[in-house]
Parts: sequence; C-alpha cells; structure tokens
Amino acid sequence: MATPLSHSQRRPPLLRQAIKIRRRKARDLQDPPPQTAQEIEPPSHHLSPEQRALLYEEALYTVLHRLGQPEPSHVPEASELLRYLQEAFHMEPEEHQQMLQRVRELQKPIFCLKATVKQAKGILGKDVSGFSDPYCLLGIEQGLGVPGGSPGARRRQKAVVRHTIPEEQTHRTQVITQTLNPVWDETFILEFEDITNASFHLDMWDMDTVESVRQKLGELTDLHGLRRIFKEARKDKGQDDFLGNVVLRLQDLRCREDQWYPLEPCTETYPDRGQCHLQFQLIHKRRATTASRTQPTYTVHLHLLQQLVSHEVTQHQAGSTSWDGSLSPQAATVLFLHATQKDLSDFHQSMAQWLGLSPHSNFPRLYQSLEFPSSCLLHPITSIEYQWIQGRLRAEQLEELATSFSSLLAYGLSLIRKFRSVFPLSVSDSPARLQSLLRVLVQMCKMKAFGELCPGSAPLPRLVTEALRTGTVEWFHLKQQHHQPMVQGMLEEGKALLSLVQDIISDLHQCQRTWNKIFHNALKIDLFSMAFLELQWLVAKRVQDHAAAAGSPVSPEMGESLFQLYISLKELCRLGPGPSEREGVLALDGFHRWLQPAIPSWLQKTYSVALARVQRAVQMDELVPLGELTKHSTSAVDLSTCFAQISHTARQLDWPDPEEAFMITVKFVEDTCRLALVYCSLIKARARELSAGQKDQALAANMLCVVVNDMEQLRLVIGKLPTQLAWEALEQRVGAVLEQGQLQNTLHAQLQGALAGLGHEIRTGVRTLAEQLEVGIAKHIQKLVSLRESVLPEDAILPLMKFLEVELCYMNTNLVQENFSSLLTLLWTHTLMVLEEAAAAQRTSSLASRRLKIALQNLEICFHAEGCGLPPESLHTATFQALQGVLELQAASTHELIRKYFCSRIQQQAETTSEQLGAVTIKASYRTSEQKLRVELLSASSLLPLDSNGSSDPFVQLTLEPRYEFPELAPRESQKHKKDLHPLFDETFEFLVPAEPCQKDGACLLLTVLDHDTLGADDLEGEAFLPLHTVPGMTGSEEPGEVPQTRLPLTYPAPNGDPILQLLEGRKGDREAQVFVRLRRQRARQASLHAPRLGR
Repeated sequence: MATPLSHSQRRPPLLRQAIKIRRRKARDLQDPPPQTAQEIEPPSHHLSPEQRALLYEEALYTVLHRLGQPEPSHVPEASELLRYLQEAFHMEPEEHQQMLQRVRELQKPIFCLKATVKQAKGILGKDVSGFSDPYCLLGIEQGLGVPGGSPGARRRQKAVVRHTIPEEQTHRTQVITQTLNPVWDETFILEFEDITNASFHLDMWDMDTVESVRQKLGELTDLHGLRRIFKEARKDKGQDDFLGNVVLRLQDLRCREDQWYPLEPCTETYPDRGQCHLQFQLIHKRRATTASRTQPTYTVHLHLLQQLVSHEVTQHQAGSTSWDGSLSPQAATVLFLHATQKDLSDFHQSMAQWLGLSPHSNFPRLYQSLEFPSSCLLHPITSIEYQWIQGRLRAEQLEELATSFSSLLAYGLSLIRKFRSVFPLSVSDSPARLQSLLRVLVQMCKMKAFGELCPGSAPLPRLVTEALRTGTVEWFHLKQQHHQPMVQGMLEEGKALLSLVQDIISDLHQCQRTWNKIFHNALKIDLFSMAFLELQWLVAKRVQDHAAAAGSPVSPEMGESLFQLYISLKELCRLGPGPSEREGVLALDGFHRWLQPAIPSWLQKTYSVALARVQRAVQMDELVPLGELTKHSTSAVDLSTCFAQISHTARQLDWPDPEEAFMITVKFVEDTCRLALVYCSLIKARARELSAGQKDQALAANMLCVVVNDMEQLRLVIGKLPTQLAWEALEQRVGAVLEQGQLQNTLHAQLQGALAGLGHEIRTGVRTLAEQLEVGIAKHIQKLVSLRESVLPEDAILPLMKFLEVELCYMNTNLVQENFSSLLTLLWTHTLMVLEEAAAAQRTSSLASRRLKIALQNLEICFHAEGCGLPPESLHTATFQALQGVLELQAASTHELIRKYFCSRIQQQAETTSEQLGAVTIKASYRTSEQKLRVELLSASSLLPLDSNGSSDPFVQLTLEPRYEFPELAPRESQKHKKDLHPLFDETFEFLVPAEPCQKDGACLLLTVLDHDTLGADDLEGEAFLPLHTVPGMTGSEEPGEVPQTRLPLTYPAPNGDPILQLLEGRKGDREAQVFVRLRRQRARQASLHAPRLGR
C-alpha cells in the first residue's frame, strides 16, 4: 500500500527552489523597504535648477518607457505628453531636445509584470468528494506570440506552463484544499524583455495525493464520485488534474488591470470551468535615471505632482479662471504612469497627494492665491484613513504628516476667520468652496491618523466657533475703519455710523440665508446667533456715544441722520431673537431712548416736507382731469403721495413706548388734517386764479368740477388714516396707560373734524355747480307751461330734456361719482320745488298740468339714468309723490275727475263700518241676457231724526253714476214713509244697461236717503255707494241664482272739501263740471247741517 507523501516531498527539486524566490504577499509589496534618515528629505516645491533637471529627466524617462494600453481617459500619444512636460517645466525647445536625447541614450529599465492571483470561483471538482485542491502555475512565454491573434488561439494543450516555460521562470501558488472557490491573494513579479511578443500563462491544477481505496470510499458521496474512483484507477499514481488555463498577450493589457478571466479548457468535455480573478501592473526595475537611483520613489513622485499642479494652476490663472482641482488628462497620465512604473503603493500615492496639496510650508502658492479647491483633499484623506497603519511610516514621515495636519487646520481656521472676504458671495462658487473646506477639516479631524499624531488638538467646533467670533470682531473693526469719514463732524460721523449699521445688516442677512446653513450642517454651529450677539454689542456702544454727542435740541440735518439710523437699528433688532428666545438682555434693548430727543425734529421735518410738496403741487396744477376714468388733477395725486409718505414715516417710527407712541400718532393726525384744510384753501385759490379773466363759463365750471373732485379724493385718503396708522393696534398697546375713551375722543375727534370740514367744502362746491344749472331748469319749466295750446306736451318738454342731457352728461364726465350723485340730489330737490310752484300756478289748466306731468315722468327717468343716476329711494321723496298726485289730478279731464271722485267715495264706503248715520239694505243682480240691472230696495234702519218731531219722512233716490256713463237712465225714487226711522221699502227697480260701462272703475249705484220736507228742500240722511262690478251676474255669462242681501252704511261727503271738487270748480267754462260740483256741494252743505247733531 502506497504511503502518503507531504507536499514538499512531492514537489520536484527545481520547483521547490523557485518557490523560495517567488512567493510574496500583496501587503508586503505595498510597503517600501525601510529608509534611513538621510534618505527622507523634506520635499520642497522651490527646486534648484539641478533638481528640476533631474525631475524632468525622470518624467521624460517615464513617458519614453511607457508600457501597456492607455487608460480610456488618458492621453495615448507620447508626443503630446512630451510637449506638455516641456510646458510644465518651462523648458526651451533646444534644452528640451538635448534632455530628450540624453534620456533616450539611458539604459532601458527591466520590464516586469506584477501579477496578483486573487481568487477563483466555479472551478471543476476533480476529487471523489466533489471538490478540488487547486493551485496555479504561472509565467511569461517570450517570443511565441501568434501575429494577429491571441496565444489562446493555438491548439489547446495541457501543461502549457510546464512544457513551454523554464522551471526557474515558473511560479506557483499555494494549494487550497477541498474547495471550488479558492482564495490565494498572492503576488508575483514576472520579468520580460519585449512586450510585443510576450504572453502571460496561468495553469490551474488539482493537486492529487496517493490515497488508499478505503480512504476514497470514505469520501464517496454520489455516483459521480464512484466514476471518479474508476477514472483515477486508470491514471498514474499522484498525477494532478488539469482545471483550466488563462493566456493573455501583454501588449493587450493596460498598465493596471483588475478583471475576472474565464478558465479555458483543453477539450470540449467541460467547456465551463469557472473564472479566475487576476490583477496586473506593468512596472519597472532598475531605472537608469539619477532621481530613481538616488531618491526615494515617494519623494520623486511628490515633487513631480507639485510641479504639475503648479503648472495647472498657472494655466488657469492665465485664462482668468479658477482651478477646480481636477488635473488635465496629460498631467493625470504622467502621474499615473510614474506611480505605476515605480510600483508606488496606493497609500504612498495618497500621502504624496496629501502632502503635495495641503497648505504647509512645502507648497504654499496654491493657498496664497486662494485658487485651490479643498475638495481635492477628500480623496487622499479617505485613502490615508482606510490604509492607516502607523508602524509603516518612519518617525520623520510621521512628523511631516503631523505638521501637515496642523498646518491645514491652522490655515483652514484662518480662512474661516476671514470667510467674508475669502469666500465672497459675489463669486458664485464661494459657498461650495467653504462647504468643501469644512468637509475636509471635519474628515481630517475624524481620522485615526490625526487623533494619534495630534492628540492635544481641541475639538473642531470649538476652534471654528472661536475663529468665527474673532473674525466677526475683526470684520467689524475693518468696516468701521473703512467708513471713517475724511472730514470730522457730527453729520459725517452719523453717515459713517449709518453705513456701518447697514453693512452689518447686510452681513447678517447673508449669514442667515447662506452661511448659517453651511456651518450648522457641518459642525452644528449657529453662526448667525453668534455673529448677531457680537455685532449688536459693538454697535450699541457706538450708537450710544453718537447719540450723546448729538445733544438736544437736534438740528433738522442731524435729525434726518438720526432718523435713518433709528430705522436701520430697528431692522437690525428685528433680525435678532425675540424676547421669549433670549437668554439675557441685549445691548440694543431700549436703543430708542438714546434717540428720543430727536422726535420733535422728525415730526417737524415730516410736516415741512409735506407742506412744501403740497404747495408746489397746487402751484403746478392746471386743474385738468388726469384722464377719462381719473377725474381729479395732479395735485390730488401728489397730496395722496404726501399722506402716504407721512403714514409710511409713522409706520417706520413705530415708537416702542406706548404713551409716547400715542402722542406721536396724535401729532401725525393733526398735521395730516391741517394739510388737508390747507390744500382746500390753496386749490380754491388756484381755481380763482386760473378762472380770472376767462370768458368761457364752461371752462370755469370744468375747473370747479376738478376742484370738487380733488376734495373728494382728499376725503377718501383722509378716511384711510385709521388703517394706515394702525389705530386698532395702537389702541391695544395704549389700553393700559390711557384712560378709557381717550384715544376715541382724541384721534377720532380730529379725524371727524377734518372730514366734516372737507364735506362742507365739497357741498359748497357742488351747490355752486347746482345753482348754475337750477337757473336753466327753472327757465325751461316756465317756458313749457306758457307755450300755445297747439303744442303737444311731448314736444313742449323737449327743450328742457335736451338742456339736462347736455349739462348732466358734462357734469358726469367731469365729476367723480360721489360728487355727481350729490349734484343730482340737489338738482332733483330744486326741480321738484320748481315743478311744485308751476303746478300750483297752473292749477286750473289741465293742458299745462299735463305738460308738467309728462315733464315729471321724463325727469324721473332722466335722473335715474337706468341705474347710473339717483336710486329710486332718492327720487321718490314725499314731495315727489305729492306732486305726482297733484299733477295726476290737474291733468285729468272732467270725466276722469268725476270718475276719480266716485272711486274715492266707493273706497270711503268700503272703509266705513259704523252705522252711525244708519244703513240701507238692498239686493242687486244683473241679468246679462236681458242687460238688465235689478235692484231690490228692502229697508233702511237707524236713520237720523231730522224733523222737529223727532222722526223723519225717508225715501231713497237711486241713480247710476257717473252720469256721463249712463246719460239715458233717469234717477229713480222709492215711496216716502212718514215718521219712520226704520222704513221697510220692499221695492224693486230695474235699469236697462249694458254690462260694459258697469264694469268700469267708479261705476256705482248711488243710494241717496233723503228726509222729505213739504215746505222746503229735502234733508240728506246719508249716501251709500254700491260698485256695479261687484253685482252678482255682472262679470259672468251665467244668470245669478239666489241674490244675497247687501247692507250699506250711510256716509257723508268730506267736510273740508274734496280736492277733486275744487279742481272741477275751477273749470268755469265746463258746464258739466259746474253742474256736478253744484250737486255735490249741495250734498255737502246738507251734510254739514247735521254734522253737529251727529257729533252730539
């Protein structure tokens, strides 16, 4: 039975020897060999000409001996890189060519491929257990490349590395047992001569050991494992299984590669054999340059980075642009090639970038010009923190790193202290640059390296807060010095202090809107509150000293300066915390008391400026409306502006002390009302001045309209004072210090007095305009009643209506609506009075009355103007309604008046319920078929005893009224009853009459109850009126059925005379009217004889 051998026993002798010289870990390669103190020299950007020449030689050598394919973002052409280096090192063409030729003559470096076998996944399981024990053989095959194709294109074969590469050039990884996803992470240095015909080979094998059948059966898990046992039985003892290979041409690789490569099979049995993760880097050994031979790689790379960055900044400055921290493709390519070829670790690259860009004494130029974006330091900070191991650096390097940390922190704090000037908001990217600086400082102070190298540093928020506080005070003193006046004087010092306060307000606004958010997000620092507290203390001292020096009384010029200062200080205080948010008392609290002596000057200046502006506005006013819709003149606009400015000044003042604020408001209201009355006097005088010598009365009327409109506009403006001066808020403030009603009695009394004065002035102006029109209206009304009878009423009123149309349209055009309505009211009242006088004068003329009636109707329409004039409630006054009734009667014909008379008597009958005069009972019906009115006179009752014997001899007279409607029907009489106050007549009367006249208004059956006297005229017992349209059968075609009884109380005519009878009596030439009046007067006289008896 075979004895198991160890791995070392199984390896061939040459392979064991190769293993001793080739195995290195990646972490060992990243650390350079320890350097002596003499090797570590502080890098300096200010290189001597000899040092710069050596650095230039190093850069040219790097470009000339470039390996691999270029990165996508890098520059592929060597000529372009050489031109860039010539510019970056400021080399003259001749010097450049000489140096380039000398570098070409230098010995080439040894080219190497730094290959790291990281891991594999998904490989084949070759053992009985289903796993493998994989290891890799790798090397470089030189001179067997296939032109135009990959080495992998050759015929597949096993053991490429074993059969084609010498054993001393072959490298082997460790064996990872029982896995399909092995992890090696081993690095090897493979030398080659010519990259164009060299190829990289990697074979992956499964290590097989000699085991007994019992051992193998113990590992058996499935049928596949049994098949593997039979397969191994046919193999040689200890023969390894091939898992796959990777073959790559070196000229296809980039300087750095990090990829997963598929494992290629040798047969088609298992095409998918997994993947292998490989990292490649093309490096140099034994470079012939003086810098490479005499200086550490890290130092040379740092100098090269500083030289190229300096050139990048210079190029941007020449183009008047700021460097954003990103290198050009040429610089990035050169630095990448140098770091790669020199195999500089990522950690040392980050160290070089950090020390090359951080603001310490080695490289100050970027920071002195303030062109450097601190965001470039974030990457090296992150990289150093990620790879930080303190033991990998020498003491000198640690000291240099600690110095760079301290330098950057001190420099960053200096920038923060002066952030207002270093990061001005006039530059758009200033907030981003400050934010980037804070991020760098925060990240740096969080680093383990910073904590270990700078253990005594105070917390960053405390350092930044102190820097901000110091910088704020320095900025204040700098601004104060900047605003220092050239000429000494109180006014100049006041202007300088005002400018200083305004600059502080502007700075606090910037802190609030922009800077505070940046500092709070980065360090939780409330910059705005800190700056406000510092600045308000500094401002308070200077304001108090200035106010004390100003003294009392204050001159107008000094008062204006102090007022502007007061407004700015109020704005400054509004930026600060409210009383509930403060922790203590602010220095600016109560600052208004320092400026209190200037209040009289402020108030007087406000009034004087407004008065001068009003006087100037009136003097320049031509009393012409501003436009079709704006009917006041320019001075009214200027006056409104003056009042608005006064209100604005009052709101700006907003004096904190309630009692003093009330007195100031009283003064403002008093001055405003005084200005209003002054304006009224000035504008009326201006109108008289412009109207003097004018023959055109229309122009004078137009000016008067403008004056009235200006006053109306002024009244509207004055009415807004309570709102503009915030009386309601003032009343709430002073409620605790003033007596109840004091504000109402003072301010409102002032306002009402001013409004009353303005109202009087407006009414006077409107009355003047109305008087001019009233004369014309009276003349036209007088003319229309005196025209000859042939002129129709409609034609008679035309001159009056045309006159009003022209004049009212003119007034409507030139007056605002309020004043036009007032004018219409005055004219309407006057017109009604004129019509009333005319109606009384033409009482007996129905023609003139008809004209006046039609005139009144048209005037109502004219003054209403379809809703644009006076409203109906203003038109339909008691005077109008009385006049309308009078004209209605006077314009009526005799028949109409008689009809109206009977209508009134019928109304009186309907309203009479008392039977004090007695009553009469009848039945009345109408038969349409016969056109016959049937009246059954039944009885009378409770008649008055009109005879001396205490009784009466009653009878009833029946007539159909009015007579002109029933001319052919004679009156009917009943039988006379002797000495009977309750007679039973029981008589029937029939009247042949058509239904049409009976249905008219006023048509009635008049029942006159008389007391028969043998020797004299019959006495009147009373009258009863039955409207004919209520008689059953009168309105329908059907015959009446059972007719109800109708009881009618007796009535007397009106004792004081009826106005209708008075009108009829005045128509002397109308016989019908005189007859009717005579009969009705007779009845009235008869009724008056018994009225005293009725009263008893």
